[in-house]
Amino acid sequence: MENDAVTLCCPNIECQSANPLTDKFCQRCFAPLPKRYLWAVGDDFSPGYPGSILADRYLVIDESILLDIKPGLLPQIPELEDLEKIRPYLKLIPYRLHIPQVYGVLNLGKGQTQTEILLLERPPLIVDASITKTSLCISLDDAWTQASSIRQIHWLWQLANLWQPLSIQGVVSTLLDPYVLRVEGVLIRLLELRFDREKKPTLSQLGEFWQQLLKNAKPNITPFMAELCQLLMDGEINSSIQLIQILDQGLKQLQRFQTTTIKIYTKTDSGPVRPRNEDACYPSSDTLITKPPQDNGLVIVCDGIGGHEGGSVASNLAIETIVPEVKELITVTDDQINPSMLLSDLEQAVATANDNISEQNDSEHRQGRQRMGTTVVMALPMTHEIYITHVGDSRAYWITRHNCHQITLDDDVASREVRLGYALYREALQHSGSGSLIQALGMSKSSSLHPTSQRFIIDEDAVFLLTSDGLSDFDRVEECWESEILPILSDKKSIEDVGQRLIEVANNKNGHDNVTIALVHYDVEYSEPDLTITVDISQVLADTELDPLDDHQKTQVITQKKTVKFSPLLPIFLVVIVGLGLISGLLLANKLKQQFIKSEPPTTSSPTTPASQIQTQEGTGKREQGTLNREQGTGKK
Repeated sequence: MENDAVTLCCPNIECQSANPLTDKFCQRCFAPLPKRYLWAVGDDFSPGYPGSILADRYLVIDESILLDIKPGLLPQIPELEDLEKIRPYLKLIPYRLHIPQVYGVLNLGKGQTQTEILLLERPPLIVDASITKTSLCISLDDAWTQASSIRQIHWLWQLANLWQPLSIQGVVSTLLDPYVLRVEGVLIRLLELRFDREKKPTLSQLGEFWQQLLKNAKPNITPFMAELCQLLMDGEINSSIQLIQILDQGLKQLQRFQTTTIKIYTKTDSGPVRPRNEDACYPSSDTLITKPPQDNGLVIVCDGIGGHEGGSVASNLAIETIVPEVKELITVTDDQINPSMLLSDLEQAVATANDNISEQNDSEHRQGRQRMGTTVVMALPMTHEIYITHVGDSRAYWITRHNCHQITLDDDVASREVRLGYALYREALQHSGSGSLIQALGMSKSSSLHPTSQRFIIDEDAVFLLTSDGLSDFDRVEECWESEILPILSDKKSIEDVGQRLIEVANNKNGHDNVTIALVHYDVEYSEPDLTITVDISQVLADTELDPLDDHQKTQVITQKKTVKFSPLLPIFLVVIVGLGLISGLLLANKLKQQFIKSEPPTTSSPTTPASQIQTQEGTGKREQGTLNREQGTGKK
């Protein structure tokens, strides 16, 4: 593409000066210049030649690839009646690691067959240093041959985890389209969503699709994968939960041939303007830990809320509660860990901390804005995986050699509006109070708390950054990850130096708040095994407990503090009670039948909830919750 006259408009509303496309900062006001590449969705979309500009705003880079040269302006938003067409994108925002989000629409006028084009942001693209040369990430088909055995199973594992949420939203056909399935290093990235037709695809069809990959699978996993595909096609595997657990067993076999070293570094700072530091971290600030994977490490970042030292009390109380709770969970060996149960237990540890802070608030008669609270984001690295749990707007980022991805979704008003399907994210940000928190620890009982926990498989070098909003505000992480964090992966900078530098970035470029960071560096080496992996799939199927709501990338609702342990006599007691109940019910039914012989019989309810009725998030009830304005204010976007 050649068009030297094209410039990038400064996003600063008070500046808006023109800059060369290759510049990273405005030449006049030094504001960062975001490069927002977009994927245009439309069957009849004809963008014209590369270098042309659409709607006086979008530079054509390549077919269906555009660059917004006026990123400071709000994109055109779809009409309310058109929102239904894009609602799956909105409700799937918790999965934006894999799925691009709607940026806006583009109206091309009457000259085009299709006048309104959907624009998706953060599509799976490779961008070179010239900015104007881009290409789509490699397809799964093309990347498959060169991948290691653990990477091949990992890709299938990601697809299996996407099956249920995409099925609920009526777009699971996406996972059967080889053109849409793209690969960015370790990650599966979807180019766009494909809407299901009248007959929704089945897991049997997924087995047929995966069978096409068999011929290029690594020899040591070919028998396992062949059996897996056959069971899918035969209908023996009838839920994505079963499929995930089978793939987990395959990954567990392969991770024995992966050597992983984990480094952890934490740092907290009060910042240039705050009189006290209400943040807290674990391990304590300026701690460096190097661990082999079997020595499990826990990392926590908390951002206190409440002022007058209340925030500091809440953040430290959260850590004091969570640390012993989690250490008790990880005393077992890795082979004994049930990932689904561990995710629930991590959420329960957060809920316990919430109740401890809430009880202290109640004992001190704190009400409304006087209640102290805290956000929390924590990471539990374990062998070939990492568990992330969070509440509030403290964030976690996943940095690889390919990209930087925010993997947590802020618990704020703007994000809530999107995941409930009411607004586009950039539109929601324009509303007053869009950055206000809708939940934090200590504000109410855990029965109304919605922690989010996720699990990620690690099969390549990576850095996870946990941070309070003292650094993440104003997109500072997206702005500096490549220059400041990426050098860890090439051994050009130590993890301690990077941590210190991130504190400087936060204080110099933001400076309005306390700042706390934690870095978790995975150094990974994998040796392809000669032996064939074996998994007793029939045993996995027998042991799998099916739960249509078991999806831990969704927001969880904490309803109780501890798992109830039943007495061994309870089943006998229940049988007796049920038997008596049945006898009484039959006698009563016969009596009623005689009295109301002409009445209509009651409609029986389904024993299970249809997938279409399962809420993918906290449900509309959460919309009624109040918001929490932080003492330092909002404006973090």
